[in-house]
Amino acid sequence: MAEFKRPTSREEYEQNFAQEYPLMNATEAYYESSRCLFCYDAPCINACPTSIDIPLFIKQINTGNVMGAAKTIYSANHLGNACGKVCPTEVLCEGACVYKHQNVKPIDIGRLQNFATQQAISENKKLFSTAANNGKKVAIIGAGPAGLSCACELRMLGYTVDIFEAKAQPSGLTLYGVAPYKITNEEALDEVSYLQKQFQFNIFYNKPIQNKADFDELEQNYAAIFIGVGLGKTRSLSIAGENLKNCFGAVEFIEKLRIDQHKVSIGEQVVVLGGGNTAMDAASESARLGAKNVTLAYRRSKAEKGAYAFEYDLAKKVGVKGLFNVSPLEILGNERDEVVGVKLIRTTVVEGRLQTIEGSEFVVNCDMVIKATGQSKRTSLLLQIADLKLDTKGKIMVNEAYQTGNSQYFAAGDAVNGGAEVVNAVADAKVAAVGIHHFLSK
Repeated sequence: MAEFKRPTSREEYEQNFAQEYPLMNATEAYYESSRCLFCYDAPCINACPTSIDIPLFIKQINTGNVMGAAKTIYSANHLGNACGKVCPTEVLCEGACVYKHQNVKPIDIGRLQNFATQQAISENKKLFSTAANNGKKVAIIGAGPAGLSCACELRMLGYTVDIFEAKAQPSGLTLYGVAPYKITNEEALDEVSYLQKQFQFNIFYNKPIQNKADFDELEQNYAAIFIGVGLGKTRSLSIAGENLKNCFGAVEFIEKLRIDQHKVSIGEQVVVLGGGNTAMDAASESARLGAKNVTLAYRRSKAEKGAYAFEYDLAKKVGVKGLFNVSPLEILGNERDEVVGVKLIRTTVVEGRLQTIEGSEFVVNCDMVIKATGQSKRTSLLLQIADLKLDTKGKIMVNEAYQTGNSQYFAAGDAVNGGAEVVNAVADAKVAAVGIHHFLSK
């Protein structure tokens, strides 16, 4: 079990949050690529939402054609470097590797992908040429993975593309919402800078689209509009004590950590409420920031948690303790409105339904609570768009071309799928860009 001292400098922070999968050197990449069997009808391709030709780019690396490998990756996935870092490769491409059937370590596909794309970024290698300007303009709301992917694809088709980003920096959750031991701020920002030079789209920062007047202006000035806004803030639990000091939403906590790094305060005793991948990240980050005890409390069993097994293992490796079949009743505070504990009740499943066990309440003492209880939908923003329809869960309804009920608007990413991986947003937004092209070419 790892123990971490509280970081007081950027150097100590970077030590605590050292990359889980560091960049390969040329020798490592050569030997790892030599292991690939270059399967016919490769299962790793089928497992990749963006259908990267994985055996091809690995063969290109193995034969010294690294830029060819980078082009193969970026042709399929415009955020090839970020996805190589943040994708759950253990359950996607690497999880499908034929070596797994032989109890042999699968190919390090994600790290090989990073080796090739990082070299292209470092050398600012020009890999693509955009089509001649077709005279049509498309607006994109949000510079996250979906917005960036859509922008790159539209530029390849000759559209002028303007991205309107509410924050001061691009890349959405890749920068603001992913654990820093998966991808650094520099890596996320460098790829966006590379893509901008490559594809020449515009990003306007600190430009939130937030009311009907903003939407009306976009509708008048652009032929089509793509919505890539993702999800909103952490959902409320609707229990007492959520407004106490040192009670945070996981999304807001991770964003603060990514921006303020070692300057972020952490409690001595931290309780993380939730069982998804974001909960695992928040718990692991708390431990790496120097919390003495981190407890992950989830209302269902360990087997029912939403997080991938490898994410839970990663949290356990840094000392996080799991507490399952417990549901929060109240966050307890003192006279100074500071968190002092969480009141929980034990749960069980009866005929498929989760129930609490009467009289089983108990308290876990802590001085900080992080709620990883999912994100709210942006319904109040989206309902200002005429004819755009949401389903009962607040997700944008789209057709197979990712076009909404308002024909001028297209959408993809978390606002449509309710919250998936970065690679899903990239893949779906690429389809949406083609949908926009067909719509505007009629």
